[in-house]
Amino acid sequence: KTSAARILARVINCNDRKDGEACGKCESCLEVSEGRSMDIIEMDAASNRGIEDVRNLKEKAYLSPSKLKYKVFIIDEVHMLTKDAFNALLKLIEEPPKHAIFILCTTDAEKIPDTVMSRLVRVDFRKGSKEELKKSLDKIIEGEKIKIEESSVDFIIEKSDGSFRNLHRMFNEMILSFGNELSLNQ
Repeated sequence: KTSAARILARVINCNDRKDGEACGKCESCLEVSEGRSMDIIEMDAASNRGIEDVRNLKEKAYLSPSKLKYKVFIIDEVHMLTKDAFNALLKLIEEPPKHAIFILCTTDAEKIPDTVMSRLVRVDFRKGSKEELKKSLDKIIEGEKIKIEESSVDFIIEKSDGSFRNLHRMFNEMILSFGNELSLNQ
């Protein structure tokens, strides 16, 4: 979800979009992709969950973007905010500055107050099917010329719980630990 939010931040700030996709080459795209943009602000609501944290966000929201067209605020684990913090956030998203976009990410949408949810566009992500996960992993295996038993591929896919991030993280850890030849016997 957070990765998708970052991709959206890049797309909306791209200076040379083609068919709704970011070019990946303009200064805005590079700045966002490399994580060096001061106009993309991420907040982990699991650690920064109080009203003061949202007030701090509000102060930043009313400042104009330094380089990009839009300031994008990505609030991860938003369901962890306190009641008072949600009320402060509600006031901000009801009348946001024209140059600010808020992306709220959560694994538990039911904990977001209805008053906040009613002002959002909700996008639900589903878990990847075994076939989709295998296709994604096969691209890496082929591209990196990794030798791996089919049973190991199945094991990694099963342990990923339908998450592409978990799949890639586990696979990367295995490669770093065991090298480019993998089997369940290791």
